[in-house]
Amino acid sequence: MNEGEKGEKGLVKAIVVLIRNTTWRCGRLERLIVKHLHSRHAVLGKPEMPITDMLSSFKLTGKKKNEFLDAIKRLERRNIIRILKLVS
Repeated sequence: MNEGEKGEKGLVKAIVVLIRNTTWRCGRLERLIVKHLHSRHAVLGKPEMPITDMLSSFKLTGKKKNEFLDAIKRLERRNIIRILKLVS
């Protein structure tokens, strides 16, 4: 397993926490992610969600899954979300 695959597997086992509810200069997928986290925060009171649950709720596989993980990384770079890695 190379370094890229290890990073992706670690990212899938992580938890995403919403920091800011802003989608300025974000793409369609980033807006969906932030909207999903914000609605979950409004309903359940929790701004966090495991990435595996998000993948299953968005029903993503293959290339779409990789685009989703890239969008998560872009949102973290913009300080809109925080990725908390789970230690196993």
